[in-house]
Amino acid sequence: MPDAEVDLSVELVAALIAEQHPDLAHLPLTEVAAGWDNVVYRLGDELAVRVPRRQAGADLVEHEQRWLPELAERLPVSIPVAERVGMPSALFRWRWSIVRWVPGTTYAPEQIDDPERFAEQLGHALAALHTPAPDDAPENPYRGGPLHERNEITLRRLDAAKLPDADEVREAWSDALAAEDWTGPSMWLHGDLHPLNMVVANGQLAALIDFGDITSGDPATDLMVAWTVLDAPHRATFRAAADSALRPIDDAMWRRARGWAISHGCAMLESEIMADLGRRSIAAAVADF
Repeated sequence: MPDAEVDLSVELVAALIAEQHPDLAHLPLTEVAAGWDNVVYRLGDELAVRVPRRQAGADLVEHEQRWLPELAERLPVSIPVAERVGMPSALFRWRWSIVRWVPGTTYAPEQIDDPERFAEQLGHALAALHTPAPDDAPENPYRGGPLHERNEITLRRLDAAKLPDADEVREAWSDALAAEDWTGPSMWLHGDLHPLNMVVANGQLAALIDFGDITSGDPATDLMVAWTVLDAPHRATFRAAADSALRPIDDAMWRRARGWAISHGCAMLESEIMADLGRRSIAAAVADF
């Protein structure tokens, strides 16, 4: 995890709330999670505060504040739309957000009552999200572009990982690279779909969170979740639910999505927290090749 560039504390965040949203200052505040870019605090029973811990995170918070209100109108699950916006001040130099708290826990297979239903819900959510994005949508050099742009770094990470099935991984990766590139309009993308960015409640998908990597481009980038999260028996259900007239999931897109699962999996191998998920994603993608 990158080092924090600011010192965050419950006391600082409480002071920010008192300064800019004093009507909420009486609510109890507790830290609940710290990620690469943000620290999350629970505010009372119904709200959460997302505060960036480094400059890169601050830029991403601004993207979420600008675009998520528009996307939320058409998605069938909750996303972290800012209910209140925190502005830079003498106390803190970046923007921050107060969002609605979504009850539940991050995704784990044992929490899902009906895996087929979950695959369908996830597919429908992506079908709703993947619509043409405007020209001023956020740019992300690591998501949404042609898969061949990820070739050098993916192979370098694969070599460093020394996986026992590295030859099979390279073969599956080469097949994905050979798939026809996306030639349709740039579609809205979540950009970082993995278990920690999904909230499950009552055995079902309740929310997609952490849109910091939101961008536009090839929808195959998001469809990699078929191998990152879902087991083989449920991928066909997911594919059918995610299919839409705006971006039919043809064989080329599915092959690119499998390639994104490999590339993203190789990136996760570099993180102690995500390495196991990376290995599982790569294994699932290779098994489907």
